[in-house]
Amino acid sequence: MKVEQISVFLENRTGRLSDVTKTLEQNDINIRALSLADTSDFGILRLIVSDNEKAKNSLKEAGFTVGRTTVVPVEVQDHPGGLHKILEILSASGINVEYMYAFVQQSGQNAVLIFRFDRTDQAIELLQNNDVKVLRGEELYYI
Repeated sequence: MKVEQISVFLENRTGRLSDVTKTLEQNDINIRALSLADTSDFGILRLIVSDNEKAKNSLKEAGFTVGRTTVVPVEVQDHPGGLHKILEILSASGINVEYMYAFVQQSGQNAVLIFRFDRTDQAIELLQNNDVKVLRGEELYYI
């Protein structure tokens, strides 16, 4: 139910993002989901990849600062109000969404969102108890 995400800290300059994707390509690592947030000086690239350990090691060898975080992939009904239903469940129980981003599927009736919660285990239990599908890593990596 929990998935490991890799965070790569990047200087905010031309070509740095391309350096990351080149490193991943050269090591046959597939990007399954990503989010990029920036400030004027640096960015944080959040990635879910096909091989976390290999990605982490190859990026570190290429000179990047890499961190790991636990996130939760959640299947959301792809219609108006689908996300609101989930956020309402979490909010009513006092669980904070620290950040989230979307995962694009090739087909299907639902969207997948990647969540970072302040109380991950409680969020997973709450969502499952409310019939919200929380995906396993294997489901996410190979959709």
